[in-house]
Amino acid sequence: MYLIKDIKQKLEAILPAERIKTRLIDLVSYASDAGFYTLTPQAVVQPVNEDEIISLFEFSREHNIPLVFRTGGTSLSGQSITDGILVDLSQHWDKISIENNGGEVRVQPGITGGMVNSYLRKHKKKIGPDPASINSAMMGGILSNNSSGMCCGVKQNSYHTVRHIRFILPDGKVFCTEIEDDYRRFEQDCNELYKLLSNTRKKLLADTELYNKIRGKYQIKNTVGYAVNALIDHEHPLDILAHLLIGAEGTLAFIAETVMNTVPEYPFKSAALLYFPDIYTACQTIVPLNDAGAKAIELMDRASLHAIEHMPNLPAVIKGLPEQACCLLVEFQEDTYAEIEQKVNSFLQQSETLALLHAPVFTSNPQELEYYWKIRKGLFPSVGAVRASGSTVILEDVAFPVPKLGDAILDLQALFKKYEYNNAIIFGHARDGNIHFLITPEFNSPDEVTRYDSFMQEVVTMVVDKYDGALKAEHGTGRNMAPFVQTEWGDEIYEIMKQIKEAVDPANLLNPGVIINADKNVHIKNIKPLPTVEHEVDKCIECGYCEHKCPSRNITTTPRRRIVIRRELKKMELNGDTVNHKILLDQYQYDGMDTCAVDGLCATACPVDINTGELIKRLRRESHSRLANKVALTVARNFGVVMGAARFALGAGSVVNKIFGSGAMTNITTAFKRVIPAMPLWTEQLAAPPNLKLIRQSRGKQPQDAEVIYYPSCISRMLGSGVRGKKSVMDTFMSVSQKAGINVSIPGNVFGSCCSQIFSSKGYADANKYMSNVFIERMWAASNEGKIRVVIDVSSCAYAIRNMRHHLSEANQHKFDRMSIMDCVDYLHDVVMPKQQNISKKGAVVLHPVCSLQKMNTQGKFTALAQHYAAHVDVPVHAGCCGMAGDRGFLVPELTASATLPEALEVQQKQYDGYYSSTKTCEMAMSHAVGQDYESILYLLDEAME
Repeated sequence: MYLIKDIKQKLEAILPAERIKTRLIDLVSYASDAGFYTLTPQAVVQPVNEDEIISLFEFSREHNIPLVFRTGGTSLSGQSITDGILVDLSQHWDKISIENNGGEVRVQPGITGGMVNSYLRKHKKKIGPDPASINSAMMGGILSNNSSGMCCGVKQNSYHTVRHIRFILPDGKVFCTEIEDDYRRFEQDCNELYKLLSNTRKKLLADTELYNKIRGKYQIKNTVGYAVNALIDHEHPLDILAHLLIGAEGTLAFIAETVMNTVPEYPFKSAALLYFPDIYTACQTIVPLNDAGAKAIELMDRASLHAIEHMPNLPAVIKGLPEQACCLLVEFQEDTYAEIEQKVNSFLQQSETLALLHAPVFTSNPQELEYYWKIRKGLFPSVGAVRASGSTVILEDVAFPVPKLGDAILDLQALFKKYEYNNAIIFGHARDGNIHFLITPEFNSPDEVTRYDSFMQEVVTMVVDKYDGALKAEHGTGRNMAPFVQTEWGDEIYEIMKQIKEAVDPANLLNPGVIINADKNVHIKNIKPLPTVEHEVDKCIECGYCEHKCPSRNITTTPRRRIVIRRELKKMELNGDTVNHKILLDQYQYDGMDTCAVDGLCATACPVDINTGELIKRLRRESHSRLANKVALTVARNFGVVMGAARFALGAGSVVNKIFGSGAMTNITTAFKRVIPAMPLWTEQLAAPPNLKLIRQSRGKQPQDAEVIYYPSCISRMLGSGVRGKKSVMDTFMSVSQKAGINVSIPGNVFGSCCSQIFSSKGYADANKYMSNVFIERMWAASNEGKIRVVIDVSSCAYAIRNMRHHLSEANQHKFDRMSIMDCVDYLHDVVMPKQQNISKKGAVVLHPVCSLQKMNTQGKFTALAQHYAAHVDVPVHAGCCGMAGDRGFLVPELTASATLPEALEVQQKQYDGYYSSTKTCEMAMSHAVGQDYESILYLLDEAME
């Protein structure tokens, strides 16, 4: 293997230049996955079809360069990194087809498991594997690592739920187990491989000792090496090979498409957190719980519970547990409430004989169940976040026969003590004897590496020799356990694995070094350094849970990769690499800064609430010159004048479009943007600003018996004109309130004020602080010193206001605390909807829940509103941030185009009677993307209320 000169130019014979990434920022940001190893690729490519994959295989052979496929990059054992060519499948391989009434699902590798389950939910089905990372892990990785998870055990893992596979071998040959003729063709075109698999199967069936060893190893979870159970489970060599690919970690072939058998998504569930005096006692409860029919039994030791004590609404009992205590999250799942009740009651009758610290309390409340699983699924990142700065997170994954689990854990804890891993934690899927243990070594010296190596050698001996367990239960072999595959399986079976790899990939170019590796020290090489950078960055363990939420993920980078790049910049700084540091910093401006929507949705998926948007805001603040900050503050102090000028410009632009055609302003601003990149683009959604007579009429007037103070946001004052001749947002708000019999007053002091989001998102701290205080002072006066509720008609503004307290003076903080400021959605749901009204329901409508609703956790109210006033309501499974981010979509329109595409394609499959959201700029983005008029949810109520 060697470096290829001009690799991008050579790859352009296969792929267009825009799908070949060789810039420094791309290479360093793709060098890491969720594991603790790093390798810098020579190129990152994004193929879109099988022909391009075949060509990449040919390129790999011709240039003797490794090829590694990656989807979500959530793997933990070093199996999706390379110093060759990294093939990114996360964008163009996300097709899904629900078949056989939900009994089967056909998927490509680049769709997340969570998204697949979203499509299956209407059929009351789901895929078998359910890893904690399911919302970010993609099907390619789920299959290639033979993922299992919380509830699926062994019988419903990836291997056992695969029905058909379509794959491409390294020599470019394509086979599909769904095509009958491919069985004949495989024997003909791959005869040597066919004979090897056939003869190996015969050998294993004839060798009772090897046969029983394989059978026994797969009674528990096991992903060490290749899935050699395929050799005894299946008869035809094509079926054998297809199932060998499950858990092969991309070392044998490219899986292009898979048909999976689904499993039931039980409608009735009941769960409890059970607390025990120690971990050994908890383990003695697993067999009785299994016998009782528990579908999930998740173990969490006391150290892991310490890591999540920061979570809001955590059961109070957790903080008071003794230091040796242990917790089991137990869940029953059934088809009927009666079955659930019977199983729970049966267990409760037995629970009196268990050594519980507290009486068990089961719940079927969906919100409580979701919260319990949020606790459990967030353990790995949460524990990683509280580690010492600069230390590395290593999450190991072993399995033992369930009756031996308690003893094995005690031995493991003794090893922690011996090697002084004092902050180690243990958690995992106790139902299957599968536990994860996490340690945080600091690899800053050779002695630390030696300590880790010695520790792992003893773990291997203990797991294999003493307990006949599995060194990897579900996280895959990777580089981390490759030196020990032979130790677990023995010489004969390991030789079979080597023969299979050599027969399929004789040049060893497909993910080399993973699973089969002669280097006995590979597990302590290429370890990822994590230098201390900044508090937002240092908490991150690069798990990737955030990436599926990011609106810029398909055009530039993601929250995880933004953090990876920050770390790389720090390493360059420490190493004195000024040349590359400047190159990377310059590239970061667009990729990391300009295209970040700072919407903060990444924090909603992050178990430790890392908001990369806040990091980018801070970096923007630090990058502003003193002059820029002064100009922004001047704008804030003269906001009324600026608003007037903006309204004039919008009106003038509308006139231009009327005279010269609807696309005139778009063409003019596009031409200017070529010369001045910061020039905002005009879109067809812009129109003349609404009439402000409602506000002007209220000047100087005091509210008379007002139940509500209505604050029209600056967005509504500028962009709130109704579409297709409808009345404005302000008029509609007043109409809805009047129909509900609610006395509303509009304060006359709104001019020259706003929620300050425009300054906050751009990082203008002084302007943000000034405008935040202006808003509170004015609304304090308008609300009769907090006695009357204030309602904002735009959700993003409401969210900004809820989070402005730390920008306020001490006096205004006291005012803020005494005021009630509501989002329009809260107002409509809590105040308007309960009023007795005659309504005429609209037909089918579709919703776009904006980011702010998700962050305020009020998307449920938004949906409930629509369901009350419409006969049928759809919320797209691809609904996410539109990338508009206030004005970001005008400045960087490619961000919005990319962010809205998946949702728009989904919505366009149907025709609706109404399209609704709750923030004007987001409505504009979705209207442009879908080709239909999105408008405020206010309009739905106004049209439905009589």
